[in-house]
Amino acid sequence: MVSTVRILGTHGVPANYGGFETAAENIALHLRDQGWAVDVYCQLPGVARTKTDEWNGVKRTLIHEPKEGWRGTAAFDLTSIRHAMAVHSPGDVWLTFGYNTGVYDVLPRLRGIPNVINMDGMEWTRKRWGPLKQGILLGNERCAGWVGDVLIADHPVIADYLRRHFGRRRVQMITYGAHEVIGASTAPPRELGLTPGRYGIVVCRPIPENSVLEIVRAWSAEERGMPLVVVGPYGADDRYQAEVMRAASREVLFPGAIFDAERLQSLRFHAAVYLHGHTVGGTNPSLVEAMAAGNAIVAHDNPYNTWVAGPDNAYFSDSESLARILRVLLGDDGRRRRMGASSRRRFLDEFTWARIGAQYEQALLDGLARHGHVRQRMGAFA
Repeated sequence: MVSTVRILGTHGVPANYGGFETAAENIALHLRDQGWAVDVYCQLPGVARTKTDEWNGVKRTLIHEPKEGWRGTAAFDLTSIRHAMAVHSPGDVWLTFGYNTGVYDVLPRLRGIPNVINMDGMEWTRKRWGPLKQGILLGNERCAGWVGDVLIADHPVIADYLRRHFGRRRVQMITYGAHEVIGASTAPPRELGLTPGRYGIVVCRPIPENSVLEIVRAWSAEERGMPLVVVGPYGADDRYQAEVMRAASREVLFPGAIFDAERLQSLRFHAAVYLHGHTVGGTNPSLVEAMAAGNAIVAHDNPYNTWVAGPDNAYFSDSESLARILRVLLGDDGRRRRMGASSRRRFLDEFTWARIGAQYEQALLDGLARHGHVRQRMGAFA
């Protein structure tokens, strides 16, 4: 009997949304190749009957949800859980991404369904949510942590946090991954008037906790001799985004949001330096993708970033310290090459999808074992 893993909590595959979807896609394909039957729950807009199809050997359960935003996500999660419970067979296991609706995970627990939960990056600590949303997220985190058979942390800091609250036995540390980039077209940077190897780049949401204002101020503090490309949706209607744009010198370029993966990959690959200002969360997918492209990294100095990017890259605490780093680094091609080589080595050691897929498979096996199932070769159960 072939064992089935049902992947819940993402927008689905193929990945067109964010880090969770990229992880779900790559883990699903890895598990498919290891002989698992994989069923990924996918959220679609509008109203229609739930149906299934197949994508690259992976089953997709397509659930339409007319509501948008967090209400739509919550409704989709509940509908997914109800559907997955209805079709569950002994020996199946769930892989749930995120705890934002962790209270619903009590339902499969009551049914004795093995559930491996990726606990995300302490989402409730983000100040941008406000006290009410933070409280709701914290409550859902606690629910998911109490009922999950295996709890996945994407970073050692997150793993330590989960172990303090939920015990050591069920917590496993598995990062996010990327595909190595060893070459890319020069057309995307040239279309923006950029010279390959002669610009910096930032890719993130334009919010304060990502230090975009500090980065732009530091770059604009003096003539750098090369532009900074700030990728993301910036407009005058948002106060923070407007402040970032006002702080920018003529060497700062705002090309808008870039959703085409190959174009974004090319812009990263040909950058002289990748600036990463995230101050919260665990392993950031964008940082890992920059390392997979062999970028020299200058990141905000916190335990999340320093563990991911390693000791050979550079770190800043504020605009002034970043300005000092840039003054030296942008004129030192040799140091940037050494930093980029270190980034790639670190990526190959820790963040490949082959490594991560195997770790997720083991987590699923551990979840099954907690319910008395042992997956044997060719997907059979004893």
